[in-house]
Amino acid sequence: MNAEPRRPESVLVLVYSLDGHVLLLKRRAPFEFWQSVTGSLGLDESHAAAAARELGEETGFSEPSRFRYSGVARQFTIDPRWRDRYPAGVAENVEYEWHYVVDSPCDVRLAEDEHSAYRWLPVEDAIDTVWSWTNRDALSTLSMRWTASRT
Repeated sequence: MNAEPRRPESVLVLVYSLDGHVLLLKRRAPFEFWQSVTGSLGLDESHAAAAARELGEETGFSEPSRFRYSGVARQFTIDPRWRDRYPAGVAENVEYEWHYVVDSPCDVRLAEDEHSAYRWLPVEDAIDTVWSWTNRDALSTLSMRWTASRT
């Protein structure tokens, strides 16, 4: 276990372009899977600060005017492969959803210790590619919003 157990709170940052593409990162461990930007909150860190920190660490993006909280928080059961990172007996996590918008798909500066690749996909393809249900849920809501705005 880590010296300092993690807080059971995290962020999910959807990074997407104005043309409907979503950035996905390929996680290295504990197994390979595709996801949006994610990360745990530090001990005294707000979810806004954690989202900005994780976004910068995992992509290099940092423009505050492109960043906003969606108002959505989801609770989920922590995967057993990560439970040893949390205090004993903790099984649930709250995840805060943030959004970051870019003009068009662009290069990303990966945190290579965490991710091995990135790709920009149309939102529907991204929904089918991500591993976690919270990520699929966030992307599905984004897709519905885009569809509604085009009608």
